[in-house]
Amino acid sequence: MKIAEIRKLSTAELAKETTSLRAEIVELRRRAHMGELQNVRLIRYKRKDLARMLTVLTEQLTKEAV
Repeated sequence: MKIAEIRKLSTAELAKETTSLRAEIVELRRRAHMGELQNVRLIRYKRKDLARMLTVLTEQLTKEAV
């Protein structure tokens, strides 16, 4: 996801997306370990997406707290 798309999401949607993305990363790691995954770079891309989402989520939570 691009950062502009992520910023459009609400706090609840971001929390839900991060949870599902974490589960997806775990599944990709399992598949890579078993040799079922052809493109292991997907894990890297998903981790970067997760980091973007967590950054925006933190920004939104600090805005709400102030």
